[in-house]
Formats: sequence, C-alpha cells, structure tokens
Amino acid sequence: MDDCTPPDAEPALRVTAMPADTNPYGDIFGGWLMSQMDMAAGLVSSRYSRGRAVTVAVEGMKFHHPVSVGDEVSVYAELVATGRTSMTIEVEAWRRGRFGESHDCVTQARFVFVAVDENKKPRSLVG
Repeated sequence: MDDCTPPDAEPALRVTAMPADTNPYGDIFGGWLMSQMDMAAGLVSSRYSRGRAVTVAVEGMKFHHPVSVGDEVSVYAELVATGRTSMTIEVEAWRRGRFGESHDCVTQARFVFVAVDENKKPRSLVG
C-alpha cells in the first residue's frame, strides 16, 4: 500500500466527515482520521486473531491531503505480517468529495496490534 494507488478491495470502513470532526479552521482533525484508521485496523486484527486485539504502535503516519466536511472517507486495511502474538496492518484512508467521483489518498500508516486474552495479556494467534 506504500504507493498510495487506489486499493482493489472493499474498504474495511466507510464514513462521512461531519462538522463535529473539525478543528477551528474547519478542517477535519488528523486525530479523527487516525481513530478511523485504528478502528479499521482493529476490525482486521480481531477477525484474524479471532478475539480481542489491542493497538500497540502506529508507525509512519503520513498526511497527504486534507479532508473536508461532507467528504466520504474510505479506510482500507491489509494484514501484511504476523508474529507469535502480533499483527502488522497497512492502512490507507481515501477521500471522495460529496458530489464527485475523484478521490485522493489522504493518510497512510502501519498499525501494530497484539492479540490479548480475557486478562489483557498477550496470547498466541490462532491463525
């Protein structure tokens, strides 16, 4: 996912950016975008690990373009590596204007999750 070309897959998450998600200048907060990406990566990690998984790192967060109120944000997440308890997920967020068809890659990052048990301790993956 590093080249930021449109993914040939279904998004893990799709949401509309709303006025409550903006900073005082009217731009969508980077933290809001990061939380959407974390949710998408969390869906992938929980499905793969067949249980609870928690975010332990976010690496290489890059912001390429702003997101405006009303934009449709599609978040794509792909599992790219696994360890004994960990999963690395490449995530990209794309925006599409409310009334158009063009889209832009707005952010990308690598999320690392760890599968945890009911006591919140790392557990081996079931993969």
